[in-house]
Amino acid sequence: MSITTAAAAARLKRPSWKDPRLLVGILLALASLTGVIAVVGSADRTIQVYAAREPIAVGQRVSKDVLDVVKVRLDDVESSYVTVAEGLPEGQVAVQRIAKNQLVPQESLGAADSLDRKPVAIPIQESLPAQAVAGSRVDVWVSLPDARNGFGTPQLLLPGAEIAHVTEGASSLGGSKEKVVLALVTDDQMPKLLGAQANKAKVAVVWNPGGAGK
Repeated sequence: MSITTAAAAARLKRPSWKDPRLLVGILLALASLTGVIAVVGSADRTIQVYAAREPIAVGQRVSKDVLDVVKVRLDDVESSYVTVAEGLPEGQVAVQRIAKNQLVPQESLGAADSLDRKPVAIPIQESLPAQAVAGSRVDVWVSLPDARNGFGTPQLLLPGAEIAHVTEGASSLGGSKEKVVLALVTDDQMPKLLGAQANKAKVAVVWNPGGAGK
């Protein structure tokens, strides 16, 4: 047999299991398959968690009626959110505002008696700035009646109070509608605000872009 014929026969010969080239090919194929399985498995590591169907105000009872179930991948922060597997605690209220479509953080729920701020209705006759919406911060100023049937110098009563909700109130005599701002007030601030309202003080709300008060 010529050298050329022998070489051609060697090329056409079925590879042996002991052929290192075949073993390397098998190992590469297995490694590729393992990588694909790992990527697919990692991409499918989603869990079911609760999200707010509509904005949830501080103090509002949180039940499944106001929540949706969504599938997301949270990885290391999974423990920070309320999952369907763990279940929704009974009788909980929102201790911080939860925006529409926001995932429900564990720290946003608590018992009603654990609230350090409570919503108080503040009727406002003047127009509110467009930025004064739920979740924003405002300064609440009051002017107490004086002995001359007027009002004294405005005083800053609630610096950086968070708005829980804004609703339309009743129509005033001039035909314009007043607004009712639900402001979150601490127990220490409550007597001053309620006292000012009882004394028919004028109340003004000013948007505070700096956030929380000092």
